[in-house]
Amino acid sequence: MTETKGVIEQKLEALGLKLPPPPRPIGNYLPAVQVGNMLYVSGTLGTIRDENDKDIMPIKGKLGGELTIEKGYESAKLMALNHLALMKVVIGDLDRIERIIKMVGYVNSAPGFTEAHLVLNGASDLYVELLGPERGKHARAALFQNELGLDAPVEAEMTVLLKSE
Repeated sequence: MTETKGVIEQKLEALGLKLPPPPRPIGNYLPAVQVGNMLYVSGTLGTIRDENDKDIMPIKGKLGGELTIEKGYESAKLMALNHLALMKVVIGDLDRIERIIKMVGYVNSAPGFTEAHLVLNGASDLYVELLGPERGKHARAALFQNELGLDAPVEAEMTVLLKSE
């Protein structure tokens, strides 16, 4: 039996993207926790699965150092896809997303780098493309970090409002 794809997954495909397998946790935590109609999504990175089915970091490093804003944007977009994959594990159908409420993002920054907001647009722009401005635009914090785990360029956590069941 093949799985029916909802509107959000169809939009992803129309953009030439697909929902990846969810990243495996690297600690003792859940991918997301649902409380009522709120979904609190754990921080994740822009990992992908390699040919050996292992999570790898295709883009590594510090923004303003070895990485350009464009590479950071790309990593943030991969991170957003991973967030969607984590959400799907917990809620089953991405079409249950009513709106993205908030994203708190952390950007691995070299001294003097001041453009974290442009990097996190890689995730924010994808949510707006998928859900439209009314449901996809969200509150956001763009925080600078001197290091992130696995030398990731970006990490974020999210709060999402779900449709009533």
